[in-house]
Parts: sequence; C-alpha cells; structure tokens
Amino acid sequence: MDYLPQLFTLSGIILLACASPGPDFVAVTSNALNDRRSGMLVGLGIACAVVVWATLAILGFGLLIKELFWLYEAIRLAGAAYLIYLGARMLMAAFKAKGGEPSIQGVARVGALQAWRQGFMVGITNPKTATFFATLFVTVLPVGAPTWVYVSVVALVGLITAAWLGALAAFFSVGRVRSVYARVSRAVDALMGVALVGLGIRLASSR
Repeated sequence: MDYLPQLFTLSGIILLACASPGPDFVAVTSNALNDRRSGMLVGLGIACAVVVWATLAILGFGLLIKELFWLYEAIRLAGAAYLIYLGARMLMAAFKAKGGEPSIQGVARVGALQAWRQGFMVGITNPKTATFFATLFVTVLPVGAPTWVYVSVVALVGLITAAWLGALAAFFSVGRVRSVYARVSRAVDALMGVALVGLGIRLASSR
C-alpha cells in the first residue's frame, strides 16, 4: 500500500499547526530578538517536546489522556502556570529595563541548556498537543500501518517543527530586525509578556 499521500497530508497539517500563533511563536521570537542561538535552542526544545507528544500519541497515550480528566487537567494547569510565569518575568524585566536596553534574558544571560529547557517546558506542558496528534493520527493514518510509517510520522513532526521554529528564530535575529527591536524593546517585551500571560490564562480557562 502507498502511504505517501497520508504522509504528505500529515506534513501539510503539521506545518499549518506550527504556523498558527501561540506560545511557541512568542517563546522563540522573544528569545531570538536577543540572540539567534537562544531562539534556535528554544525552538529545538519545543520540537523535542512535540516529538515526545507525537510518540506518546502513536502509543495510544493521546487518546488515554482525553479519558483521564485529572491527568489532562494537571498538565493543562501546569502549562498555564508556566506560561504566566514566563510572561510575568518578561513584564517585570521590561519595566525594569532602561530605555533602549533589551529586557528579555537572551543567551548572554541564559545558558544553552536553560534555553532548551524553556522551550521543552513550553511544549511539554500543553496537553492539547497530545490530543491533537491522537485525533490527527487516528483520522489520517490507516489502521495497521507498518512500523516505518509511524517512525516516519514522528520524524516528520520533529523535522517540520524544528525547521519552522528555526526559520522564525533566524528571521527575528536578523540584524535589521534586531535594530528595529532595540529602539522599541521595552514596548515589544511588554507586549510579548502580556501575550504569554494571556495565553496562559486562556489555557487555564479552556477545556
């Protein structure tokens, strides 16, 4: 059986999901505005978390988490709290920063492992990712597909997510973009902080 059409369909849906604005976008771009490596590492951390969720969805955990209300709620609330925490930190840093001085903690002040961990935490504390993949795989993938198809799907999820977020980090770390950001850094940081807090509140209040 030819599974390429299903893989192409999955790739397109995953790319559209990556392109939709959300916590991933804010986390990567806010770091990339200070330092490209920081933005790349945050994006890599998110991609690793997404691979974990995709793997668990293939193993059936995505459908299980939809049934275990308490587990879904625990992960959802933890994710909401973490987004609010990141947003609050950015807001406090923006208000404390001097004019023209970037307020986000970039790689110069945040280690590589910490940047990766921040991205991983943003990705792994979003249970909607698990249910999204579970629903997507059940809908698109045929029952009884061979192992190589599932391995390819997980690889595609990781590669597409990493490529998209890496492209975002590369764009927002371009010198011209960063020079514009430097002139309005406090306002941009404050807006991104508000966005993260808002996304956290939205995640906390959603079902």
